Amino acid sequence: MTNDYLLEVKDVHAGYSKDIDILKGVNFCVQPGELVTVIGPNGAGKSTLAKTIFGLLTPHTGTITFKKENIAGLKSNQIVRKGMSYVPQLTNVFASLSVEENLEMGAFVRDVPLKPLKDKIFTMFPRLSDRRRQRAGTLSGGERQMLAMGKALMLEPSLLLLDEPSAALSPILVTQVFEQIKQINQTGTAIVLVEQNARKALEMADRGYVLESGRDAISGPGQELLHNPKVGELYLGAGKAH
Repeated sequence: MTNDYLLEVKDVHAGYSKDIDILKGVNFCVQPGELVTVIGPNGAGKSTLAKTIFGLLTPHTGTITFKKENIAGLKSNQIVRKGMSYVPQLTNVFASLSVEENLEMGAFVRDVPLKPLKDKIFTMFPRLSDRRRQRAGTLSGGERQMLAMGKALMLEPSLLLLDEPSAALSPILVTQVFEQIKQINQTGTAIVLVEQNARKALEMADRGYVLESGRDAISGPGQELLHNPKVGELYLGAGKAH
């Protein structure tokens, strides 16, 4: 693998207080256009990693390089302007605003005509087009997840961070959301997919990382991890657990 990383996390320690590290020296990288998944048990530090990359938490030590620039310590609004979007697991849409207004809010840092961007999102997510004037708070769980992703894509990011996009969705909706993620990646957007549904995530990933107690315990191509006996024994049996 070349050193032409879009994102590189090196020896990052981070947590929610200065005294306690949830991440204990994580190393992690993403190449342009890659779909990289992060799996592991609850409490392993998966969401903490996503929040630290996106500037919602400041690393205690280590570096986070995005487009060859160290972004560790930058705020999320600065990181957004550099071409990274983040979809949190919860509270990821504005419930009182319409679908269309949510998309417009997603492009708040851009000074470009919004109609072509919205049309692109509505083509990708036809269901959102049908509900463009509906309040986001009245959408189903799957529709809300699609809107959250659409809102993040209004920035046309180089890298999209998705934190547990399949959480609390029915199996049919999980399949739909994963199809949409694959489709987004095929347009050239690199994706970091933090997922509890390990089997589905690894099936579609270029590469995967298994976090264990705040460390990157195992990494490799998605298909390789899918057939790794240790990964299978520890995580794939519980692939649908949440």
